[in-house]
Amino acid sequence: MRTPVRPVTRRALLTGALGSAALLGTGGSLAGCGTRGAARTEAGCVSEDLSGTEKTLTFSNWPQYMDVDDADSAKRPTLDAFVAETGIRVAYTEDINDNNEFFGKVQNQLAGCRSTGRDIMVLSDWMAARMIRLGWVQKLDRSRLPNVQANLLPSLRGRSFDAEDQLAIPWQSGLAGLAYNGRVTREIRTVDELLTRADLKGRVTVLSEMRDTMGLLLQSNGHDPANFTGAQFDDALAKLRKAVDSGQIRRFTGNDYAPELARGDIAACVGWSGDAVQLGFDDDKIRFVVPESGAMIWSDNVVVPNKATHKGNAEQLVDHYYEPAVAARLAAFVNYICPVRGAQAEMEKIDPALAANPLIFPDDAMLSRSKVFMALDEKREREYESKFQQVIGA
Repeated sequence: MRTPVRPVTRRALLTGALGSAALLGTGGSLAGCGTRGAARTEAGCVSEDLSGTEKTLTFSNWPQYMDVDDADSAKRPTLDAFVAETGIRVAYTEDINDNNEFFGKVQNQLAGCRSTGRDIMVLSDWMAARMIRLGWVQKLDRSRLPNVQANLLPSLRGRSFDAEDQLAIPWQSGLAGLAYNGRVTREIRTVDELLTRADLKGRVTVLSEMRDTMGLLLQSNGHDPANFTGAQFDDALAKLRKAVDSGQIRRFTGNDYAPELARGDIAACVGWSGDAVQLGFDDDKIRFVVPESGAMIWSDNVVVPNKATHKGNAEQLVDHYYEPAVAARLAAFVNYICPVRGAQAEMEKIDPALAANPLIFPDDAMLSRSKVFMALDEKREREYESKFQQVIGA
């Protein structure tokens, strides 16, 4: 079994330049996305599907988010199998390194109802939600997605930004929870322990990704991060501020907490399950915990943008990756949560250890305690990000 290479850019840069004008509305992409004429409707921006006569597809993805043959890096087994089975030629490009940066590449075309040159894009939940809010994403035909309908994990169905599961289909998922080095004096089970325990003081890091950190804090206060009020957000933020002011939190991080946790420079953190899988290959003392109050679950999602002319071909590809055997082969490479039911049994044929890993195949109890952060409108996105940045000092 190959040792996967950790794709750091996807989560480390999840929100782009945190605290930047793009997020705070003083200019840049988010401020611009609310300008007059940017939003579209299905009727006002009609997309023609040429899949019946053109067997081609253009696919933009993140780096290292597609399986590669160990012996020949030019081969992508699951994608090559799709091409062979369907005759659809796929122009595959790993040109997404940051959600905001990519948004900047395509926003003018999408705002102007023009083609981006792409039929499939893979975007994190909040960016997919933004594009859906703007009317820049085509609805998929669920009758052409039988594998998705049958095999999408229940915990990823009916999300607030895509209630009918026809605009954004999870490509891979992950959890935000607690991670700690097994050398600490005793295990960590709650967010409150992380933020208050004396033996951890000054040895804790917390994610600079607002949705994951604040989602966990909302849950720790007994609130639902998928449906909360401004007052509840402020209460959770006050808890975070107290931990900052007390010196409990050492700093706020992206993916750069992972080597610090591995070295023992920090004792515990708010972190991502994918990092724990990777660190666990080298150190079995690294632990990932779903807090007693619950975890946050996120996805990077396949969307078909407006004016893409091969929606039918895209639907075929998405459904291909919801075949359990195909999903298992992809998951064996990327090591994130596989969003496809039935893939775990197929993984047992490939790598029994990965099949038994709850951070790739969480059980129903773990998933039932995992929430997707509430979709935000433009005003609340600015407001909550601004308040969060003030507390973390970004």
